[in-house]
Amino acid sequence: MGDGGPPGAPVFKGPECPELKNQDFKDRDFKDHFSGHAEDYARYRPGYPPCLFDWLAGQAPAGNLAWDVGTGNGQVARVLARHLARVHATDASPQQLARAEGPANVRFVVEPAERCSLAIGEVDLVTVGQALHWFDLERFYPEVQRVLKPGGLFAAWTYQLNEITPDVDGIVDAFYENVVGPYWPPERVHVEQGYEDLPFPFTELDAPAFSLETRWTLEEYLGYIGTWSALRRYRAQVGEDPLPDLRKRLESVWGEAEAVQAVRWPLALRVGRKS
Repeated sequence: MGDGGPPGAPVFKGPECPELKNQDFKDRDFKDHFSGHAEDYARYRPGYPPCLFDWLAGQAPAGNLAWDVGTGNGQVARVLARHLARVHATDASPQQLARAEGPANVRFVVEPAERCSLAIGEVDLVTVGQALHWFDLERFYPEVQRVLKPGGLFAAWTYQLNEITPDVDGIVDAFYENVVGPYWPPERVHVEQGYEDLPFPFTELDAPAFSLETRWTLEEYLGYIGTWSALRRYRAQVGEDPLPDLRKRLESVWGEAEAVQAVRWPLALRVGRKS
C-alpha cells in the first residue's frame, strides 16, 4: 500500500481518528454536504446488512486489500475489516474522518475519491456506499481501474426512501417531494435512479437483493431525516425548520411516543469486475 497521499493530507491508523486541526488539504471539486453535521450523520445513519459484505468478500479475487471510498465515519470500513486483511478508507471531509472509528487494520486517510494514494493493481475490492453520485466519475473511474487487480471487484450502492407503514410512508413521501424536494442537490437524481443512469465501465455482475433494516422510535427517525442535505439547505435558504410540522404529522400515525417501528431501505447495488 502506498504511504503517500495528497500533499498535506493527514493519515490515520485505527482505531480512532483524532480531532483534525490546521487542516491544509483541500480539493476544489469536493462537494461537501455533510461535514457540518458529521456527528448527527454518525449517530443516525442506518447500518448496512452484514450479508452484503459476506457476499462482496466472496466475490473478490482475494482478501488482502479493500479501498472504501467516501468512507464518512467508517461505517463500511469497519465491517470490511472483518473480511479483508487491510482496508484503506478515504474521505475528502476531515470532519467526517475525525469521528471515524475502526480496528487496527483500517487506515483512514483524508483524500478525494479522484486522487488515491494506493499503488497500481494492489486492490481486491473497491466499495462506495451512498456516495458515488458525488464523485467526478471521469476522474474517479480511472483511479479505480488503476488500483484494482485484474478481476478485482468494484461495488457501489445507494438507497432512497424507506418503508415503514403506508400511513407513515405517505407523509414522508409528500415531505420529500413537496417540502424539501426543491432543495436536494442536483446529484440526487442519480440516487432516485438507483445509479442505473450512471456510467459503469466494469463487467457487471448480477447481485442478490439486499436491504438496510433497523428499528427506531419516532425521535430516532426524525434524527435520521435531520441528516438529509435537502433539509439543511431548506433551513439555510428559507430560514425556517420544517421538521416540527413533520413531527406533528407523524405523531398522528406513529403510535405511542416511544413506540418502535421497523424501518427498511431497499438497496440499489451495482457490482462489476475489472476486465
